[in-house]
Amino acid sequence: MMIAGKRLFGIFACHLGILVVVVLALGGASPGVAQTRLQGVVESAGHGLEGYVVSLYATLARQRGFESAFGPARGIPRRGIGPRLLGRTITDEAGKFGLVYISPQNEESVLYLVARRGAAVLATALGPQVLAPGRAVLNELTTVATGYAFAQFIGPDGIAGNAVGVRNASLMLRNLVDVESGAPGEVLAALPNGPANATFRTFNTLANIAAGCVERLSGCTQLFVAARSLNGWPARNTLQAMANLAGYPGQSQKTLFELSEQGGKPNRPALEKAPDAWTLALRFEGEPDASGNALINGPGNFAIDAEGTLWVANNYAAGARTDSVCAALNLLRFTPDGAFFPGSPYTGGGLSGVGYGITADPDGHIWAGNFGFQAPSCVGTPAEAPHNSVSEFAPDGTPLSPDITGYTEGDISWPQGTVADRRGNIWIANCGNDSVTLYPNGRHEAARNLDLGPLGLVRPFDIAIDHRNRAWVTGNGSDSVVVLDAHGRPALGSPLTPEGLARPIGIAVDSRGNMWVANSGIVQVPCDNNTSKLPLKESGGTVTLLEARGGRGPVRARTFDGGGMAIPWGITVDGKDNVWVANFGGGDDTGGSYLSRISHVCGTRAANCPPRATTGTPISPETGYTSAALSRVTAVAVDPSGNLWATDNWQFVPLLNNPGGNAIVVFVGIAAPIETPLIGPPVPAR
Repeated sequence: MMIAGKRLFGIFACHLGILVVVVLALGGASPGVAQTRLQGVVESAGHGLEGYVVSLYATLARQRGFESAFGPARGIPRRGIGPRLLGRTITDEAGKFGLVYISPQNEESVLYLVARRGAAVLATALGPQVLAPGRAVLNELTTVATGYAFAQFIGPDGIAGNAVGVRNASLMLRNLVDVESGAPGEVLAALPNGPANATFRTFNTLANIAAGCVERLSGCTQLFVAARSLNGWPARNTLQAMANLAGYPGQSQKTLFELSEQGGKPNRPALEKAPDAWTLALRFEGEPDASGNALINGPGNFAIDAEGTLWVANNYAAGARTDSVCAALNLLRFTPDGAFFPGSPYTGGGLSGVGYGITADPDGHIWAGNFGFQAPSCVGTPAEAPHNSVSEFAPDGTPLSPDITGYTEGDISWPQGTVADRRGNIWIANCGNDSVTLYPNGRHEAARNLDLGPLGLVRPFDIAIDHRNRAWVTGNGSDSVVVLDAHGRPALGSPLTPEGLARPIGIAVDSRGNMWVANSGIVQVPCDNNTSKLPLKESGGTVTLLEARGGRGPVRARTFDGGGMAIPWGITVDGKDNVWVANFGGGDDTGGSYLSRISHVCGTRAANCPPRATTGTPISPETGYTSAALSRVTAVAVDPSGNLWATDNWQFVPLLNNPGGNAIVVFVGIAAPIETPLIGPPVPAR
């Protein structure tokens, strides 16, 4: 029986601890003391497939420490070194097979199956060996699930990648498919997914395309040409085709849809028209409170830790749509496959309506800026939120800051962007008093307040740290960016006021130290300081690249649009230096629906982009990557598996008393993985 997806990560952690104890007790006994039997069937469209070569593999990883100031063992990346063959057999006339194998000693191994006959390759992943079932089905559904979940790790030699990312990918796969039966996964097929958005129909449409390749060679040829990798190479088999579509979903929409219409369409419900992109976006609403109201209410931003768990800033308290909700007093945490982490949400530490500011420091501590989001009716009541603190939590969720007040040192005022650098300094953007608070080495008692008013910066919103440990701060009310060196002094000719900056909000750094700024064009952040009344810009929105040119200046600025940008808010950079934009706005599709979207832009390494693309070229289509799973988005974040997470922050038609969105959403396998926590420039998670 399949283990419920929401329990997988916790069960895995529990079993892993038991496994380590057993191995130690046996004195590192030979793995030959126990053999495991695996049975299964290879099928397509419900029919067994004879003569397929079935191979069972285990992923491997080696450990390597950081060369930087991340400190001791926490966050050590485990890098993939290729798969190991555990067993091989051939299916009988009914498509059935059996294998006996010896489980690998490496407790981080993930087991996966590949069934091959020519270019038709079907696959599934059994998961971490402590969760591996004794039965598995390989079909077109499991192949789509495997291709998407492991999209960033599938290469010529099989599945290989960082151990955290590969393990978590095997857990995400179970949201899409039941490993033992080969049927659609419960998370995919049921609410709040299933009939509520197009993901389930897209998944079945992709499975019908794969089934067509199994049935006829002509279907394979058309699929492989249409499903190219991000840098333009055609697929070589069905599994690679699905991985290519996950990583480059905005291609060949009409061609592939027409291909899905050929044959009997065995998997339903399916799409009725070509999508704007072949994305698989899953919505997670967590668990409700005792009254049945959503505990997730206005998720603002993410901090992803070394194990890929997601810490989420939460704006508002739970409440019915008709309630006036005050500041959230909790911090949310999710497993890498989207369930509430055991013990979450966390309370205390002075939490109060956290906005956009959340970060993980080099020791794995979580810091959150208490902006004090609340309905207007909360003002003047005992529940009124202050706007003057940050909270600190230990890696296990234990609050470290004072329970009621949080840390208030450093003249904190309406804090938004809250980020750590590699030295453990905490930088806080004070939207309310045009300053930045610096906690050297995370010591709140040594706080310094850096007044940016003399530099003309108004309403600081977000901060990003470059490769020289400098802090780049956006000014939402001044169309400017200020760069502060590690000591808090202005650098690189600050303030930077290039043409193109337009009510900037989010900012992100790439691996070379260049900065990408999200220009909302129209958003005036609602904090205490509203002295600036800048003119409204075009509502479409843009992103501006600030090129550091080796970090010594002068800074060159270029501004880009397209790819579905609509009021850009948050922004991040993946492991290939490509750029992802969270759009607070949406747009009408041809059916009249108002859909939120994510934008994807070619970064400063054009070799990692589609052919003929250059820096700033949109990779996503004109619509962006849309999904009915989302409303207004404020933040996006990349995890070690290559999933892109987005906040469902506000309703499209918000109510002032309770405007928050109620979910986080994952676009499976779409981005190049990075090592987490993200502190400074992104590091590819290989």
